[in-house]
Amino acid sequence: MSSEPGFDSEVVPSSLVGIAPILRVANEVGAMNPRVAYLCRSYTYKKACRQDPASTGRGIRKFKTTLMLRLQKENAFTLESRVKPSDAQEMKSFYQDYYEKYIHALQNVVDKDDRSQLTKAYQTAAVLFEVLKEVNASHSIEVDQVILETHNQVERKKRLYLPYNILPLDCDSANQTIMQYPEIQAAFHAFRNIRGLPWPKEHQKTPDSDLFSWLQATFGFQKDNVSNQREHLILLLAGIHTRWNTKPDQQPKLDDRALDIVMKKLFSNYKRWCNYLGRTSSLWLPIIPQGVQQRKLLYLGLYLLVWGEAANLRFMPECLCYIYHHMAFELYGILAGNLIPTTGENVKPAYGSQEEAFLNKVVTPIYKVIEKEALRSKTIKSGHSDWRNYDDVNEYFWSRDCFLLGWPMRDDADFFQVPHDAPLNKMNVENGHHWMGKVNFAEIRSLWHIFRSFDRMWSFLILSLQAMIIIARNGGRPSDIFDAGTFKQISSIFTTDAILKLFQSILGIVLSWKARRSMAFAVKLRYILKLLSSAAWVIILTVTYAYIWENPTGLGRKLTARLSDGRKHPTLYVHAVMIYLAPNMLAAILLFSPEFGRFLENSSIRVIRLMMWWSQPPLFVGKGMHAGRYSIFKYTMFWVLLLATKLVISYYIEIKPLVQLTEDIMRESNTFQSHEFFPHENNNVGVIIALWAPIILVYFMDIQIWYAIFSSLTGGINGLFGRLGEFATFGMFRSRFQSLPWVFSRTLFPSESNKTRDAAFSLNPSKTAERDKISARFAHIWNLIITSFRKEDLINNREMDMLRVPYYKDPEMDITQWPPFLLASKIPIALDMAADCGREGDHLQKRMDCDPYFNYAIRECYASVKSIIYTLVVGEQERAFVEDIFTVMDNHIRKGTIIKELNMRSLPVLSSNFVDLLNLLQKNKAEDKGQVIILFQDMLEVVTRDIMDEEPTEVLTSSLNSQNDIIHEGNAPVDVLGDQMFIKAINFPVEGSDAWIEKIKRLYLLLTVKDSALDVPTNLDARRRLLFFVRSLFMDMPNAPKVRQMLPFSVLTPYYSEDVLFSTQDLELQNEDRISILFYLQQIHPDEWKNFLERMQCLGEEDLYATKDLEVELRHWASYRGQTLTRTVRGIMYYREALVHQSYLDMGRDGESLIYFLFLDPMEGLPSDAFPQCHAIADMKFTYVISCERYGIQKRSGDCRIHDILRLMTTYPPLRVAYVDEVEETSKDPNAKIEKVYYSVLVKAAGAFGQNLDQEIYRIKLPGDAGLGEIKAENKNNGIIFTRGEGLQTIDMNQEHYIEETLKIRNLLQEFLDKPDGLRYPSILGIREHIFTGSVSSLAWFMSNQHSSFATIGQRVLANPL
Repeated sequence: MSSEPGFDSEVVPSSLVGIAPILRVANEVGAMNPRVAYLCRSYTYKKACRQDPASTGRGIRKFKTTLMLRLQKENAFTLESRVKPSDAQEMKSFYQDYYEKYIHALQNVVDKDDRSQLTKAYQTAAVLFEVLKEVNASHSIEVDQVILETHNQVERKKRLYLPYNILPLDCDSANQTIMQYPEIQAAFHAFRNIRGLPWPKEHQKTPDSDLFSWLQATFGFQKDNVSNQREHLILLLAGIHTRWNTKPDQQPKLDDRALDIVMKKLFSNYKRWCNYLGRTSSLWLPIIPQGVQQRKLLYLGLYLLVWGEAANLRFMPECLCYIYHHMAFELYGILAGNLIPTTGENVKPAYGSQEEAFLNKVVTPIYKVIEKEALRSKTIKSGHSDWRNYDDVNEYFWSRDCFLLGWPMRDDADFFQVPHDAPLNKMNVENGHHWMGKVNFAEIRSLWHIFRSFDRMWSFLILSLQAMIIIARNGGRPSDIFDAGTFKQISSIFTTDAILKLFQSILGIVLSWKARRSMAFAVKLRYILKLLSSAAWVIILTVTYAYIWENPTGLGRKLTARLSDGRKHPTLYVHAVMIYLAPNMLAAILLFSPEFGRFLENSSIRVIRLMMWWSQPPLFVGKGMHAGRYSIFKYTMFWVLLLATKLVISYYIEIKPLVQLTEDIMRESNTFQSHEFFPHENNNVGVIIALWAPIILVYFMDIQIWYAIFSSLTGGINGLFGRLGEFATFGMFRSRFQSLPWVFSRTLFPSESNKTRDAAFSLNPSKTAERDKISARFAHIWNLIITSFRKEDLINNREMDMLRVPYYKDPEMDITQWPPFLLASKIPIALDMAADCGREGDHLQKRMDCDPYFNYAIRECYASVKSIIYTLVVGEQERAFVEDIFTVMDNHIRKGTIIKELNMRSLPVLSSNFVDLLNLLQKNKAEDKGQVIILFQDMLEVVTRDIMDEEPTEVLTSSLNSQNDIIHEGNAPVDVLGDQMFIKAINFPVEGSDAWIEKIKRLYLLLTVKDSALDVPTNLDARRRLLFFVRSLFMDMPNAPKVRQMLPFSVLTPYYSEDVLFSTQDLELQNEDRISILFYLQQIHPDEWKNFLERMQCLGEEDLYATKDLEVELRHWASYRGQTLTRTVRGIMYYREALVHQSYLDMGRDGESLIYFLFLDPMEGLPSDAFPQCHAIADMKFTYVISCERYGIQKRSGDCRIHDILRLMTTYPPLRVAYVDEVEETSKDPNAKIEKVYYSVLVKAAGAFGQNLDQEIYRIKLPGDAGLGEIKAENKNNGIIFTRGEGLQTIDMNQEHYIEETLKIRNLLQEFLDKPDGLRYPSILGIREHIFTGSVSSLAWFMSNQHSSFATIGQRVLANPL
């Protein structure tokens, strides 16, 4: 970006987007040659004047003025800096130098790792030649032939080296790391098979043509849409090919099973649509086996191209099925060489193959229908039934009538019409056409939807209430139901049920009344027959019910007297009820016979369709969704138990006592005083109503309470069986920490055996190699998590050292090393116990036996001391003396007599000396060598005189005597030796490696930390995250595959205009209470603020404003604790970091190579030799797209949020941003000078010389504005075509993610490959979200807990058993 006030080179009017690259080149070369930059800007100004001389476009006049003022200011001083005599010579010299320095040099690089720099260099060189040509023309100078030849080479390479998203598919990029994987090569070479394809005559086939090129030339798709979907399908096939191919590194040949799987997924809805409408699929395969794969790829490519260019039509899947059905049939006709019967010519696409033919002639007409309907909903005050949305338009293609639309589609079809009462000046519709309107559903807002939507539950509760009241009046015992009189009264519930169904039928007609004009005749007939049938059953059941009584009264007596012949027919009602219940019995049979039910719903037999038509409306969606028998059984038992409990409690506590009380009140001769509610009432009806009203209300509403109780119990039981509560507290987590390495290995890493998970949890590897491998993997992943905690300022430096596992395995220490927070205070306690007991060490031995971490700490401390002393003592004689001492110690340890034979009271003194030694080793200064020697002599004296005071072993004595003879010719006493030993035998200062430094620091913590470290980590969020993550690893989850074999997936985040990154002004701005955002965050996150200051090495807030980098870090710290896009992006990009590390772990084979690269610090990154492979695999498996709908508008307006988004793309290079670009272009309509054209654009970071810039990858033209009303959904729809993989996760911009949870993504995606009910694969997986704003207020805390309860117990019960 330019720092010139009033002029931003990135803010270019939409009608002048073509000049933006020239301004970027000017900024790029400005530091190298200011005069060349000036000439580029001057050429930009001239070009802008040529494109719009009258400045009619929006913002052009301002742009020209600011640019002209800058040119006037720069002309003088840039002219002075010019080296050559003229501008033409200056441009020529700079062009040649640039080519040699940036293009020729990069071409000579063999590996060409940074291909983006070469692509950028070619683009810059092309712009420089354009400016050079203009400067020469202004001076009437011809361009040199050498320059022209160079430019021709640049142009060829520029067309070849286009900006790419993930895969560089040009012919010169075969040596790129990602292109060398066999699965990518297999898919890439399969698309290059273009043998036998009939190319259009006007198309010139090129050497790099493939199947997508042929589809583009044949059907008129856009170039960037073809490029986008080509990469999409290659990655999709490559991912599935790797899963099915057992030998991924063999000869690259695309597996046919991968093709079949992709076709099954993509065409499942299309084939179901064809079957529903009784049409034959257009997916015809050739008889010759050699052409089957090519034909399948063409069908897949055509489908994705239709989907990728469909814009808002993607909301209408059956509309796309209609389009694809005809285009696939045309594709078959072209490949089969079919002829048109009328003309005798070969079959050609109905809409031609011109550029943008598919967009202009297929997508745009249907889009205009949706646009008009959306415009009508905004401009006309009408109900929902007077205009159509996406679903309403899509329902038109659920009927065979959609084929009346024809192909090519008829412009005068009713489908393209709008209501007659629409404004003609806006809709351009002539009178007389028929508007399709609503098809199946018209929304009417009414409270009666409460009954209509839950009619079965309401009916059940009403009928149960009626039955309970009858039982309570006739004895009150449930066994009274077998009494003949009571049973006859209870049987009246069937008549009540018929009345409720009549009410439901009337309600259905009323609520669908506004859709009557466009409703199909079959639907209308069904409503009418349902009404007549329910009315008839009310009459039949009412009349026949009167016949079961010998002496009916009231209405029953009148009916029997008028309709009967005087004879009684007691069984007539029973027969009527059996016929009435026949559909319910059939539904119950189908409920427990899901296979038969699915067959009936998907059957095309007319008799069966007639039966299904009566039971449910004929809709395309929601068919064949029956669950398995076991799932239905669990579902039924849950509701049976719940309703039985609810009815029993309601009967004995609510209904039965009230019935008896009601009878007593009604028998009472005196009336109660009803006061002001019923001032003129002379009976007790008011009292009865007052008694029953609250009971009835509770009766109907308490089922929600019972559901909450049963769901809590069921969810808790499910959680116990799912091992959700493996340990509930952090103390249990500490005690079970020993099992984590094996749990990590069996859960987060690919399984290398066929052993069950339970056996894997109990497996304790005995082989050293296997144990080291598990420990290495655990150390790498655990330290990755702890390092992330430190970067997020959840812990401080001390806590990070206490929590981390050693990265480097010391071959001299054959022990298991645990994090210091588990071993803290163990050594000081052991020293105190040793000092108190001396040689009576029974308590110390018992403590070592019962506390494993106590034993681990002592063993590691002894091994570390031994290793450090061996490293420091290099003198031959002193080394032998030290070895003899440790030999004695090892013998005692092996025999178990070290406590009894040695004097432990002096261990604290020895420990104090060694702590002083560790302090000197951490400083590692040469001037401290004398103190080191003295410390060694002091420790020697403590060991030989105090600890080993009664240990004159032969080995030790001989060693002392031999050293005495050599140094003092046998005359010096032993006590004098201590004054002269170690003087020239100490290696200090030590040239320590990272492993050495870590060993020193770790031993220092073990010896000095005296508290138990139970509060490590102290941050509550860090404890919650660790506990949740580790607890989840004990759950039953799918095994993790290797990263190369996992399901590829994408994450999509819709963004409109929310905060991206808090600015300094935002942080310091105070509200009416004089509280700023920064101050508020410091108060609610005090520990994280201190950790942040420690990480930045600052003493206070004032120090953070010292430099620009520290200020940016402050802005990030605050933004990571607010609802900002920066927080979301950081969390989602943890996916990629996890995949990079996991793919790195997958590369390990066995032996030393594995241990070598596993014991690495994640903060230091990965070795350079593994870097390209790991990132290439991560690119194939993960894509993150932010759909910023207003990115283009905000960029042209100079919005500060754009700079923050660019910074995000620069920080995370794999991040992609999709947006809708609104461009003003010259209109083809002579009545309009300028028209707005919309494009769907994908950009990535393209920083140059420290600048945050974006680089356009794809630009796909749209039929119109993408935002027609459903803003958030349409924003996602714009970005979804740029996603990759088989899975898609949608994340709002106010959410985040954690590094430890992203490690489980491989396990999570495996859920899509398993059939939990044995019938179908899952299509949607819900993931619990942590509401991080729960601590803001009490209301936020309540809403957070409410969401947590639903996302845990609620969803667990909905998944099983419901």
